[in-house]
Amino acid sequence: MRRATTLFSTLVVAGLLAAAPGAFAPAVAQNPIQADGQNPMGAKPTADSVNEEFLFKQAPKISGRISIPDSKAANLIQPQGREYQNFREGWLPWIGALVILGMLAALCAFFLFRGRIMMAHSQESGRKILRFNAFERFAHWMTAVCFIILSLSGLNYIFGKRLLMPLIGPEAFGALAQWAKYSHVYLAWPFMLGVVFMFVVWVRDNIPSKIDWAWIKAGGGLIGQGHPHAGRFNAGQKGVFWMVAGFGAAMSITGLMMLFPFTLTDINGMQVMQVVHSVIGIVFIAGILAHIYIGTLGMEGAYDAMGSGKVDLAWARAHHDLWVEQEQARTGSGPQLKKGHPAPAE
Repeated sequence: MRRATTLFSTLVVAGLLAAAPGAFAPAVAQNPIQADGQNPMGAKPTADSVNEEFLFKQAPKISGRISIPDSKAANLIQPQGREYQNFREGWLPWIGALVILGMLAALCAFFLFRGRIMMAHSQESGRKILRFNAFERFAHWMTAVCFIILSLSGLNYIFGKRLLMPLIGPEAFGALAQWAKYSHVYLAWPFMLGVVFMFVVWVRDNIPSKIDWAWIKAGGGLIGQGHPHAGRFNAGQKGVFWMVAGFGAAMSITGLMMLFPFTLTDINGMQVMQVVHSVIGIVFIAGILAHIYIGTLGMEGAYDAMGSGKVDLAWARAHHDLWVEQEQARTGSGPQLKKGHPAPAE
């Protein structure tokens, strides 16, 4: 009896071992992957699967199905979106760095070469003439402060995750970026208003004339000795005025298009608006850096024009002699009075 039981058990085990390959054959057939990543037919499932490049070759965009009224949400990705991403992540940071750092390097080189333009003293030194009234200074400083904050928040959009996030961490950078977004949206309105104010107040004095060409040929007093004739604004200041008016208008239009998306254009137009807005903003920042330099470190006495509104009469005659003559002829009172007295020029 014991021998019969042992023989039966042996036969059962032998039968199970013989049937095992057949039982697992379907599973092997469904997943015939070898150690080298290939199946017996030589195919590579991961490499042969449908990828993004394959889909773009079949259709211009990848779309899905949606149940909401907004048909734009069905477009998952499109070729123009990839082109914009390449520009945003590849070209834009390089453009911004080259333009802004290039301007800073040029200003440093000019300062080392030319030094600070000092004020020429004369018997008129110490007497003041009113150059900009209170409203003009208010419009300038409101626009200037908004521009600085808008510039910093815009540069954070380009360079923030590359420069700031590794230093302060993702959580702090996220909070900073959120506040930067708020400041960019809300301070855009007083900036646009300031550009309008300055255009209305100063456009009459910034019409180009023959004197401006003579000022340019003479180097504007920045190169060589002496100062060419100039009215209330010289050719360089007129260039800054029209840069602010033109770039300010372009930044306002493209910014409004992004504040109210898809109002007048589609997704491709929105991407174009962002490209135009960012490129003009970079050039705008570089131009204003030159303006800040010449109005502070680059020229003695220039800051007083927007600081107190009054400038030294000798400085005004050296840089804006035609304007001084017009003011003195208009008031009929000759040069300004003693230092500290109110100026009858305006």
